[in-house]
Amino acid sequence: MQTKSDQASREFDVVIWGATGFVGRLIAEYMARSNFPVRWAMAGRSHDKLERVRKEIAAEFPAAADVPLLEANADDEASLEALASKTKVIATTVGPYGLYGKKLVAACVHRGTDYCDLTGEVHFMRWAIDEFHEKAKASNTRIVPACGFDSIPSDLGVFFLADEARRRGKPLAEVRGFVTDSKGGVSGGTVASMLLVSELMMHDPDARRLLADPYALSPDRASEPNTDEGDRMTPRFDTTLDAWAAPWLMASVNMRVVRRSNALLGHSYGRMFKYTEELAMPGGRWGFVPAGLMTGGIILGMSLLALPPARKLISEKIAPGDGPSKEARENGRFTLRFLGRLEGDETPTIAVRVSGRGDPGYLATSRMIGQSALCLALDTPQPGFEGGVLTPATAMGMRLVERLRTAEMTFEVEQVR
Repeated sequence: MQTKSDQASREFDVVIWGATGFVGRLIAEYMARSNFPVRWAMAGRSHDKLERVRKEIAAEFPAAADVPLLEANADDEASLEALASKTKVIATTVGPYGLYGKKLVAACVHRGTDYCDLTGEVHFMRWAIDEFHEKAKASNTRIVPACGFDSIPSDLGVFFLADEARRRGKPLAEVRGFVTDSKGGVSGGTVASMLLVSELMMHDPDARRLLADPYALSPDRASEPNTDEGDRMTPRFDTTLDAWAAPWLMASVNMRVVRRSNALLGHSYGRMFKYTEELAMPGGRWGFVPAGLMTGGIILGMSLLALPPARKLISEKIAPGDGPSKEARENGRFTLRFLGRLEGDETPTIAVRVSGRGDPGYLATSRMIGQSALCLALDTPQPGFEGGVLTPATAMGMRLVERLRTAEMTFEVEQVR
């Protein structure tokens, strides 16, 4: 087994695994465009495809012409071990992770190689925690899932808000997160993950129970205060926003990641901390109409995923590797607001805004995981979190916040109203 002490002699700082895929290529473009002072490589199953992608990227960003190419296979443990042994960090876009990510996690823990991915699969994260959290702690290896739009804005947004609450001398009693603006497409990889999760929900009772648990990612489920309820599936009116809110498709992942961060941090956000996340609708008090339509659409979509013909049609129409045009990616954006209520207060008194430019699931996500990989490779680990299956907030915290501020993202304290 290799250890952290071996990392100084490794050939690369960062390897992008899945560089021939849509988002993997965007990460490679980001690295080439930015010309960061790191040793990085692109990796995938096919050398020919990697060579083609490198050539296309180099036509626009000449720095990519000499980027090394590495071959490995998600089903071949030996090739993944060899890949992990060459680098300090692997950033992987190869999903669904429940199908294609397990052997890579094992290889990274065995080789002492830090890892980050884009998963939104709660069952995969739970598997990684159960199988490798203690082993990763012992080898000082950081395994950090959910380093894209799932779940960096939410996880770091609440982390940033909790830091502001500490400045005011009180823990948080509750945070309500709202997506107030989002423009972007749904990736083929996200759809593939949704199909995998729906398959599990239909056929695996244990998976259904896990995915219904608000504390599914808790390090110690029995110690949780059970202040949070299940995922919200009905519209409601929020008096602080003076707007209607609808269920948010990604909340079921983001909320569990945020709760894991709080638990790993010794419940430093607050021992009785509660967190919800919703989609804020336009129209003020008249927003109940779009809120109702959005809720109905989500329920209909989830129902369709349970039907084999619909699943087949969706998988044929939106496959992993598909994605929007360059113009659409660059015209995307997102904004989330987090309203914090301190213990002893009746209403929220702190607000934090997290926003970014670029399609959330593609361009913005490529920057998020790119900066996560650089943070793991170059920055000092958070004290107490040198190893384990962690979250972006616990593994990287404010170091990653500062990096993302240089990558067209904003983290700022606002007035509540």
